[in-house]
Amino acid sequence: MEGSSGQIWNEPVRGYYTELQDFLTKSGLDLLQGFFNGNRLPPPIHYLTGLTFTSAAPGTATFTMPVTNWLLSPQGVVSGSTLSLLVDGPLGCAVQTANPPATPYTTAEMSLSYIRPVFPGTTLTGVGRIIHSGRIVGLADVTVTDSEGRVVAVGSTRCVALPRLEIAADSVPAPVRQVEPDWPTPHPFEREALGETLPPDIWEVRSGLDILRAHIAGELPAPPIAHLCGVRPVHAEQGTTKWTMPATEWLCSPVRGRLYGGAIAYLAGTALDGAVQSVVRAGTGFAPVDLKVYFLRPVAPDGQDLVATGTVMHRGRTIAVAASEVHDADGKIVATAVGSAMLLPGRPLFFAAGPDSQS
Repeated sequence: MEGSSGQIWNEPVRGYYTELQDFLTKSGLDLLQGFFNGNRLPPPIHYLTGLTFTSAAPGTATFTMPVTNWLLSPQGVVSGSTLSLLVDGPLGCAVQTANPPATPYTTAEMSLSYIRPVFPGTTLTGVGRIIHSGRIVGLADVTVTDSEGRVVAVGSTRCVALPRLEIAADSVPAPVRQVEPDWPTPHPFEREALGETLPPDIWEVRSGLDILRAHIAGELPAPPIAHLCGVRPVHAEQGTTKWTMPATEWLCSPVRGRLYGGAIAYLAGTALDGAVQSVVRAGTGFAPVDLKVYFLRPVAPDGQDLVATGTVMHRGRTIAVAASEVHDADGKIVATAVGSAMLLPGRPLFFAAGPDSQS
């Protein structure tokens, strides 16, 4: 791996944040359009994953994200929860386009429904649109398509406006023009991916719980997504799993001192998926269907581990429902989530049919 200790998240972070004076004096739309007039540069999450803000207009925002091998799970597919890394951007920014100056907001909840599996070699586009913009609550939806224009997921969000900042703009430092430096190495998402996915024969003869425990013990290799952001399972038993992920600055949005909501949602969804995997027999595939995440408090990029615990609430013949909680290093709950997955007996590798297969 790259970095002084072999881990990307321990490298010096790359990325930029919103200047306070700009936030105090510009509307949400004007602030966002600073990305396109040369006045602003991307936040850390862009340099890690390739997530890119591509357009903004009244009531809408568009982001793209390349589907690199870095995003692969052990199953050899991009998990549905990984799409959270994309959709939180267009959802929140669509709401932000209607905000007046000096008006902070927070994402209260986010929902995703998955339509088809995603494989490397494509670029995903997420287009967010405002549904409602009120004095306190803003609602938006998002559609995610691949390079061929096929819809792979849809989602929605509820954002809440916080009290207006009563700070005089002339009392804070003037913005400094941001200039892209000559970076000494490629950005993480541009490098050759590390880690391995698992071959089909392992899924055909070992249960989901066996595979999780083998990952925890180091008997099976970590997938690429683990090498990108540090997510890993640390405990697994029938119906429940526990995962950790360092809350590093690489996972930050343009808001200084706050982890990107999509990264928190990704961890919450991973714990859900892991819980479902723990009840899957050998030779049985599973396909996540949906995910809903409630964000309860902001997370500081202090480098300490977030801990997510997922638990199966119901397991039927064809559907499993699970819930998860994400806690910070102090044990405070920062998010909770619920989601479901289809169980597919006799289809251990539902994704092996290729990108045209339906999940």
